[in-house]
Amino acid sequence: MRKRILASAACAALMITATPISAASVPAAPSPFHMFGPIAGADVEAFYASRRQTPLWLADGANSPAARELISILQSAPIDGLASGPELAGRAQALISQATGDPSALLAADKLLSSAWVRYVQALQRPPRGMTYADTRVEPRSQSPELILQLAAVAPSLKTHLRSVSAVNPFYARLRDVAVTSGTSDPRMLGTLERARALPSSGRYVVVDAAGARLWMVENGSIADSMKVIVGKPTTQTPMIASVVYYATLNPYWNVPPDLVQKLVAPRVLQQGLPYLKAHGYEVLDGPGETAQPIAPTKVDWKAVADGRATVRVRQLPGPGNSMGRLKFGFANANDVYLHDTPNKDLFAQDDRDLSNGCIRLEDAQRLGRWLLGSQPVATSADPEQHVLLPKPVPIYVTYFTANADGGQLSLVDDRYGRDSGFPMVAFR
Repeated sequence: MRKRILASAACAALMITATPISAASVPAAPSPFHMFGPIAGADVEAFYASRRQTPLWLADGANSPAARELISILQSAPIDGLASGPELAGRAQALISQATGDPSALLAADKLLSSAWVRYVQALQRPPRGMTYADTRVEPRSQSPELILQLAAVAPSLKTHLRSVSAVNPFYARLRDVAVTSGTSDPRMLGTLERARALPSSGRYVVVDAAGARLWMVENGSIADSMKVIVGKPTTQTPMIASVVYYATLNPYWNVPPDLVQKLVAPRVLQQGLPYLKAHGYEVLDGPGETAQPIAPTKVDWKAVADGRATVRVRQLPGPGNSMGRLKFGFANANDVYLHDTPNKDLFAQDDRDLSNGCIRLEDAQRLGRWLLGSQPVATSADPEQHVLLPKPVPIYVTYFTANADGGQLSLVDDRYGRDSGFPMVAFR
């Protein structure tokens, strides 16, 4: 993967800065309500009714540290997916500037800040474009306005709560910090930030980055381990999937995809004869599913298969040459994508590792197995397809990071799948 490092100065000429809006720069108006229209929606109004119109953010007055923190967050909120953040910050500052001696303006500013916080949090929780959630355990859950405000109200430190929520997760926090300080205008940054927001803030999970061809094992906000992977070619892309790994499979079969049976196996049988199948450990089955039985290859019209006029199921038996290697980690998804070992380790030395038909080959499947299982994955016999349950299911996020934070600098990789073309050219400092 070709990679570029962008320093702050290199991007300065392209930068569109989101500058703070000072209260002094906003003209005074006779009435803050007439100036800005509706301050809060029904959910926010209900929250304030439940607390008898007591301010949340400005409980200590117009110079509240929590309010200043929220306004600062809103001023750079477009990078977090809330384009209206700076406008909301400016409106709140204007109301606060009029709040001296005017309790109604103070409460109006407080309600506006609550409305802005709800919008901001829900923007952070918005699912990224292109991500498929294949397991209910990892489906995104957008919090209601009531819950968002209640969590803020019961926080021991409102300012600390703001910083914790806006950090989202360790991947996101590091990347956003670099994005803000470097002032990049590259759409890959916004695309990656949107996708990074989907990762959990804590817990144990696996991240596969198809853009950088790398896997991370994450535990309680820290990267426990990582390794290289091989991912799909631009023509057979590894999709973005959120799912859960429940078990490991030792001595796996490789069920050859139908297109490869047509394009690879059938032509070679025609060229080299039926011994080709035995030499590579292939067997032919009479149908789909686990109850399928082997049939004699002589019963198959291999020319019809190669021409696309017939189909046949082919799988590769476990063994040294099996394309799955010795270990496979499946997870629910409609694309039949999984993590697996491979006998071809030399390919991991390449910088560009988008080489597969969509599945994810592991540099060290045994190491990942030890982390997932808590022990060495060892087959109890030569029997195929031995499933070993994980002690606890582990979420997996197959995503696409064309931007990364490397040692405090922004690192960009080629958008080989073309997933960032729809993101705008903006920048913030």
